[in-house]
Amino acid sequence: METLSDKGNLTGVVTECAAPHVPPQVLAPRLVKIARAFRAKPFVPHKLFPGGHAQTIVATRRLPRYKSLRGQRGIFEPRLVEVEPGARVLIKCRWQADRSNAPTLLLIHGLEGSSESLYMRGTAQKAFRKGFNVVRMNMRNCGDTEHLSRTLYHSGMTGDIHSVLTDELAGREGLSEIYVAGFSMSGNMVLRLVGDYGDEAPRALAGVAAVSPSIDLSGCADRIEWRENTVYRWSFLRSLRRRVRRKSRLHPELYDARGLWRVRTQRQFDERYTAPHGGFRDAADYYVRASSLRVIARIRVPTLIIHASDDPIIPSEPFSDPSIADNPEVLLVLTARGGHVGFVADATEDEDRYWAENRVVEFCRMLADGRQK
Repeated sequence: METLSDKGNLTGVVTECAAPHVPPQVLAPRLVKIARAFRAKPFVPHKLFPGGHAQTIVATRRLPRYKSLRGQRGIFEPRLVEVEPGARVLIKCRWQADRSNAPTLLLIHGLEGSSESLYMRGTAQKAFRKGFNVVRMNMRNCGDTEHLSRTLYHSGMTGDIHSVLTDELAGREGLSEIYVAGFSMSGNMVLRLVGDYGDEAPRALAGVAAVSPSIDLSGCADRIEWRENTVYRWSFLRSLRRRVRRKSRLHPELYDARGLWRVRTQRQFDERYTAPHGGFRDAADYYVRASSLRVIARIRVPTLIIHASDDPIIPSEPFSDPSIADNPEVLLVLTARGGHVGFVADATEDEDRYWAENRVVEFCRMLADGRQK
């Protein structure tokens, strides 16, 4: 079997032995060492929170992480980036002393999250300690930025990530080694972006990671309607309704908030707001066009996907699609447990309990080290 090397030359790929959390897959040489390292670090859930729902909920609790993440607000430089005429997004940057020679990790949050989400702050802290510049990006309207654009955000809005990556970081800052990591909704977005790039990815893009990515949006819209997921569904909908009301106050000519209480499912919200405001025919059209599953086979940048089979929100079946295992540039880590962007682990000696955050940073660090040799 063959694949393309960094320089576009044909080189052999390696069939890696499987571990319970690393399914059988054929990998390019630059991912083989990382896969072996990951096989030696299986996810072992916290003894008190073994199930998917417990993992999902506990990971969002601020109290256990308050002390370790305290004091970060003042050390990040806020910056507004114009992603298209009349639309800006807020990014928060923390630079190494010699920023131009350090690798950079761009982090993007999930649905109704922000740059202040705990997994964003935790991953940023870990990456900075490993020598990365860190940029935490807010998607449009998130992080109290509704006034910076007239539009809503959605899972197909990959152009904003492209603008921050190429125009701001690689362009204005002149950074030559950039990694991008997305969580949940933005995990799908970064996978779709790099899949759309195909063989024409920006030179500065060195690697991509996605944690609990919603690679099949229609399946996710169905899964969130399960009775056991009522708490998540209503949490998302309450937040989305508040956002529409705020946008309606800012732009009453664009957003009609009348009867918003009748929107009781994610699919109904996407049908009424996301699709028409995002340029899609309807919710079904949005789900098809914005899902990354259909383009993962085209990814040509080193990519990590982490997902838990007990994720209550994102179905695991799409991760068995052959396009993932057959792409040598994609390393799939599929754990039995971990929930949705949870992965709160049992105690370990050399790293904290947030296993997925550690694997994302380790993946980027190993790729960066490989580039230096």
